[in-house]
Amino acid sequence: MARRSRRKPSKSAEKIKKRFDAAWSAKENWRGLYEQCYEYALPQRNLYDGSWKSGTSGKQKSGKVFDSTAVHGVNRFANRLQSGLFPPDKHWMALQPGTDIPPEADSDVRMGCQELTDRFFTLIRQTNFDLALGEFLMDLAVGTGIMLIQPGTALKPINFRAIPQFQVALEEGPGGVVENVYRKIRTPVENIKREWPDAKLSETLERLLEDKPQEPVELQESTVVNVRDGGFDYYICYKGDGDESDMLVYRYLKTSPWVVSRYMKASGEVYGRGPVVQALEDIKSLNKTVELLLKNASIGIAGVYTAVDDGVLNPQTIRIVPGAVVPVARNGGPQGPSLQPLPRAGDLQLTQIVLQDLRMNIKRILLDDSLPPDNMSARSATEIVERMRELATNLGSAFGRLITETMVPIVVRSMAVMEEARIIPKLPLSINGQEIKVVPVSPLAQAQNMDDVQDVMQWMGIASQMGPAGLATIKADAISDWVADRLGVPMQLRTTEEERMQMEQMAQQMMQQQMAQGDEGPPPEAAPA
Repeated sequence: MARRSRRKPSKSAEKIKKRFDAAWSAKENWRGLYEQCYEYALPQRNLYDGSWKSGTSGKQKSGKVFDSTAVHGVNRFANRLQSGLFPPDKHWMALQPGTDIPPEADSDVRMGCQELTDRFFTLIRQTNFDLALGEFLMDLAVGTGIMLIQPGTALKPINFRAIPQFQVALEEGPGGVVENVYRKIRTPVENIKREWPDAKLSETLERLLEDKPQEPVELQESTVVNVRDGGFDYYICYKGDGDESDMLVYRYLKTSPWVVSRYMKASGEVYGRGPVVQALEDIKSLNKTVELLLKNASIGIAGVYTAVDDGVLNPQTIRIVPGAVVPVARNGGPQGPSLQPLPRAGDLQLTQIVLQDLRMNIKRILLDDSLPPDNMSARSATEIVERMRELATNLGSAFGRLITETMVPIVVRSMAVMEEARIIPKLPLSINGQEIKVVPVSPLAQAQNMDDVQDVMQWMGIASQMGPAGLATIKADAISDWVADRLGVPMQLRTTEEERMQMEQMAQQMMQQQMAQGDEGPPPEAAPA
């Protein structure tokens, strides 16, 4: 738990509430779009229906879903990104020296970074990171994924929580980076002190705590950047009348506890647009087509009939449903049959073609056609690498955004929490890209790095064929380190600069001994007996 700040709040409760309301008012422009995406693609995670507020948990939310292609595709999309960028039980990033590290200190810094990387993943595996990341990536499929990283307990040193984007409003700072985050919280009043031990309850909340401890109250959580020093002001306010006593918690944070990632975004927009937004029209068309197909099928199974209105039947009681009888004046001819089936409309074969096209479009947008089907034969390692490279290519600019807005902030914030909890010693260098940088080594990143590695290896092959002049241009040690960094080879498996110098000295000594033995000439031949 974060320690209570000794600083005074830089803004009053009234000003914070006004910023909170302004951010939420701006977000209402996105409500219609995001609501449809969640209704059709993530119905079980849809909170736009107010279920988080009304407490009607367990209700049926998939009333508009008649085809599960989009629902299944979102799950596959999240699983694919997690296995490609953040594979469980594997190292998906490596800390390496930045550009500000001098060459003479590079080896020592690399060893320290390797130890810090191993410690990071040892602690991460004790947390709920993999579970929270899966929910985070499903929200990212819609457009915006949000994760809250806070100190945990002794067993779980870091607590990761994927926050549904319905509960959060965002504000951007310079450069299009999300800085300010405003969240709506609904919690029983008795949980306030348990969640925030340093909270100062107002008189209203104190009375409510005594009379109705289980009564849910709405709180406003605001994380606002401090423009003076680059830190963050953290506020918890009660949604009251605007009195200063409504500010329950104030803390000063060195790093933001929020990780906000957008899949893609348009210029001037704060919230992201994911593949579900791109495929929304196809998803709605597919569901409507399947709905009509099921109605047509039910009519085909039970049938609809026409009946002569001869005064016996009451037309007011007839309904057009499967198995219904519709009264008519006659069924053809002078009299016609008393009962006959109603002709059906629609072409079932054409409908199947339309459904297949819509499903293929949705899967293609959700990147659900990049990996081989599960029922196919085993793939070679080369083919898997090529398919991962194709997936990285299809991600396009979203791949770089996932690194800069997801991977790097997760590492920086997690390291700050570990340092604050004294799980790791205070870092002498900053993870800012210049002193220490975060390098992705996940399968997707390695698929892209293989292109660079192949280019270098091809150049070495060409240079070696050019004779001594070409070999003189090759720095074998530098190339070896560069390739090892691209492939994520641990430092424990590589020699240091000191070890290489010792090996070079030993090789020179052996060469000198051989040359000295050669100068002495061959040993004298023994005289014949």
